[in-house]
Amino acid sequence: MTEVGNRHPHGTPCWVSLLARSVEATQEFYSHLFGWEFLPGPHSLGPYVRATLNGKSVAGIGELPGDRHLPIAWTTYFAADDADKTAEMIRICGGTVGVGPLDADDAGRLAVASDPMGAVFGVWQALHHRGIEVFGEPGAPVWNELVTREASLVGKFYSVVFGLEADAVVSTDFDYLTLHLAGRPVGGIHGVGRALPRDRGAHWMTYFEVADTDAAARQVVELGGGVIRAPRDSEYGRLATVADPEGAVFTVIRSAPQQHAVAG
Repeated sequence: MTEVGNRHPHGTPCWVSLLARSVEATQEFYSHLFGWEFLPGPHSLGPYVRATLNGKSVAGIGELPGDRHLPIAWTTYFAADDADKTAEMIRICGGTVGVGPLDADDAGRLAVASDPMGAVFGVWQALHHRGIEVFGEPGAPVWNELVTREASLVGKFYSVVFGLEADAVVSTDFDYLTLHLAGRPVGGIHGVGRALPRDRGAHWMTYFEVADTDAAARQVVELGGGVIRAPRDSEYGRLATVADPEGAVFTVIRSAPQQHAVAG
């Protein structure tokens, strides 16, 4: 387990948030799956709660307005020293700012944007809410990965906007960039070519640590969700791609020893 200091450095994936149709039902699903407890969050944008593990913030869940027909999906937020300047840089680099920048009560200032390939992400300038406070513990986020058509097409975008270094994995059949900040891996970009899901397009995937991947996948189904890709082994651990009852897709992983890719 890694606890986070007072503020995430600029460019760090610092928060994950989900807009759901029913906050109450979504809370019940994730409380059973991950052991989350909930505290009230900023309500300037509608009902919102913060999920906690042992009192440490790990994620947010908000309610999608009834008149909005948006995909139900987890959104990765990147820390920003100045949300307004970052939003302008996003536009300059070919991205689109769809929401904000705007204040979330006294918690911080945010924007929601998309990269040049259409993947949605958030920007968070922390004030009283710094973001994720613990990584790597079962039930907490452990990795954020962009799934897109071609990694190199958007790698430069994230490098310029957030000051991240993109290092390619040397492979003839694996298109992957690891994003580093101050020498530490904080995220990845996976180019999947024609395998990119047509119904989702380019998107950021949140990985949550679990004690047992197979058991977690079974529990997802028992709780009304579904398994998108069955549990499988990788060099980074055993993982499965699943969806909650409203269709929000995420990955559960039991990380291999010494394979936690921890941001902070």
